[in-house]
Amino acid sequence: MSMQIYAAQAETAPDNAGFADPEKVLRTIFPVAETGFDPAATRDLYSNVVNEVIFERLFSYDYLASPARIVPETAEKLPEISEDGKTYLIRLKKNIYFTPDEMFQGKKRELTMDDYAYSLKRLMDPKIASSHRWLLEGKILGLDACTEKAKKTGKFDYDAKIPGLEVVDKYTLRIRLTRPDFNLPMILAYTATSAVAREVIEKYQDLQGQVMGNPVGTGPYRLTEWVRGSKIVLEANRNYRPVFWDAEPGKDPADQQIVRAMKGKRIPQIGKVIVHVILEDQSRLLAFQKDESDLFQLYGGLAPQVLKDGKLKPEFQKKGIQLSRIIDPELTIYYWNMQDPVFGGLSKEKIALRRAVAMAHRVEDEIRIVDNGEAVPLEFPIPPGVVGHDPDYRSSIQYDPVAANALLDKFGYKKGKDGYRNLPDGQPFEIHYTTQTESRGHLQAEVWKKTYDSVGIRMQADFRPFAEILKAEKQCQLTQRISPWMADYPDGDNFMQLFYGKNIHMNNNGCMEIPEYDRLYEASQQLPAGPERDLLYHKMARILEVYAPQRIGYARYRNMLAQPRVIGYKKHPIMHVEWPFIDIDKNK
Repeated sequence: MSMQIYAAQAETAPDNAGFADPEKVLRTIFPVAETGFDPAATRDLYSNVVNEVIFERLFSYDYLASPARIVPETAEKLPEISEDGKTYLIRLKKNIYFTPDEMFQGKKRELTMDDYAYSLKRLMDPKIASSHRWLLEGKILGLDACTEKAKKTGKFDYDAKIPGLEVVDKYTLRIRLTRPDFNLPMILAYTATSAVAREVIEKYQDLQGQVMGNPVGTGPYRLTEWVRGSKIVLEANRNYRPVFWDAEPGKDPADQQIVRAMKGKRIPQIGKVIVHVILEDQSRLLAFQKDESDLFQLYGGLAPQVLKDGKLKPEFQKKGIQLSRIIDPELTIYYWNMQDPVFGGLSKEKIALRRAVAMAHRVEDEIRIVDNGEAVPLEFPIPPGVVGHDPDYRSSIQYDPVAANALLDKFGYKKGKDGYRNLPDGQPFEIHYTTQTESRGHLQAEVWKKTYDSVGIRMQADFRPFAEILKAEKQCQLTQRISPWMADYPDGDNFMQLFYGKNIHMNNNGCMEIPEYDRLYEASQQLPAGPERDLLYHKMARILEVYAPQRIGYARYRNMLAQPRVIGYKKHPIMHVEWPFIDIDKNK
């Protein structure tokens, strides 16, 4: 892989009393390589971690509130919503400025509502092919018509008047919806809806309209060095407006200690963040143990070396190491590509094939072997901590290898002399199971090889780099993969949309299109959270079990380790990153 280095231009720092100390440096680690820093185009979690501190959204989340609570970020206050729930009036804070860039010709470039309107339009530009298009599709008056016109003309008209995106003045945006969307404030708190400057995009965009290598935002940090797939350096944005730490503590007693340590401090306190990309689990842990990293995510494969019964081992406690542990609002599924000629389709024998494999896989074994028990099996598509989760739901797909083999026998998948099954027409077949090249991927492949062997199906492991997997997956080119999804926002809609037919090539990684499911999903979007919507979600979950385009897997524990010098850290369930809200004790 070729190495590219990005260096930001210098900027003049205004008087910033109490602002980020350049000598306070936070060192952290990504387990996979980033892909780039364009909010509309970025699809992976770790690139969005960086996006979240460079760019800003209209809304964000309170750092400590539990359950998660929306608060203004660049917006002056929470939106004014009409009685029918279809019109949102949002007012912007004044005197927010982008970091300097040559496109601004030495002038201070203020953030305006034109920037947010432009940024939302970019999500719908067919040329950019944003995987986040589903956030707005079919929701904003006139926006889809612009997209359809762009498909015909080859160019999105960013100057066209869109009734649903009315810039009333520099600081006021009126959004008109085609139907009520009770999650709109959460959508406007998601990284993809961050504000970018049009002139910057038009200057640096590639042929696809993306700007992955020159992020210019209004957030608390700016990118100053980038060695692709190796190192990312961020420095505090010296032009960042005065923002002060003011979070509401949740029920956790430890929150009070964080409040005492951080309340009233100017954001951010840390002057520099250095991210190293380290692919191997053991190498990441070693870097943390050698005090080469301040903040580190402990994946399940390493957990027994550090934790016992979910708590730090005594030797780590003695060193003052801190642990923040939550069940991630995450759904990991195992999908089969519904466009695959062997495993896809809705005919009875294809359904039987997928259901049999789903019943042959023991999720608890995978959790034990791959994650050392650091995950919880799920039966419902909506995980804990997310509105719509049902802890009492029981899936009709349960581990039963005897029934799985009987089902394959019944539908004509007979075993040959070599002990492996053939298709009903007698032709041999095999599954290509795709996973990452790192050690975790090899463990997953071993577990799934045992699953397929247990029902007499040949399996070939297909190891690829993470970025290559994401690209192929989006084009429906993979047959099977373990696919984790972290909540963009804490509502069940964010998970049920993963299986919606119109989200193929975006978030519907299994490329499934089941009309019955799609009708129920569209009906669920008309409803607020509550029993009526929950009933639809239950019906949708049963459809997933009947057709078995995927198998529900698990949600992992997130174990974040911090060195003693880190102050105020607590893993937030929805925000990607907490760097702006923590501090460093330089004396430790």
